[in-house]
This record gives sequence, C-alpha cells and structure tokens, in this order.
Amino acid sequence: MAGLHVKKGDMVIVISGPYRGIKGRVLKAFPKTGKVIVEKVHMIKKHAKPSQRNPQGGIIHKEAPLHASNVMLWNEKLGTVTKAVYVEREGKRIRVCKKSGDEL
Repeated sequence: MAGLHVKKGDMVIVISGPYRGIKGRVLKAFPKTGKVIVEKVHMIKKHAKPSQRNPQGGIIHKEAPLHASNVMLWNEKLGTVTKAVYVEREGKRIRVCKKSGDEL
C-alpha cells in the first residue's frame, strides 16, 4: 500500500463503523498496513502482566488501530471534512486543504 491521506497529528473524523462521527487527533499512522490510531477512538482493554514498567500489571485501556479508509481529514476553520492536496510552493511540496487552500 502506498502512503496514507492522513498523518500523525492530523485532526480526523470517523466516517464509518460504530465510532462514526467521533473526532480525534491521529496519534500514530501505519502506512504499510493502512491503519491509524485515533485519540479516544476504538478503546480496548489489554491484560498486562507485571513488568518493570508496570509492576502492578492489570487491565490497561488503550486505543486500537482503525483502517485509514474509515477516517477523513477534518478542517477546524471550516468545521467540515476536507481532502489534502499536494501543491508546489517555492520549490517545496506541501499539503493544503482542497476546500480553503490553507496549509495543513
């Protein structure tokens, strides 16, 4: 799979599945598998054994990956979804909002 349409730090909205309509920031992106981890979306319970880092062990709540096709870029200024387009300015390729032309 090629690159993703979203990157770490982007604000996105989930457009399908049980978490539809929830907005969050992309915490991590996995371009090879085409998945992203979105803040406070798709929370799972992970049973952890006691370790150096977590001496108590127990149940940890953490975000699980979602497929990147289930999220869309969110533009805070416009308050709507948008697409990212690459434009060349001053010899550099930058991502801009397709609707407003603002730099992402």
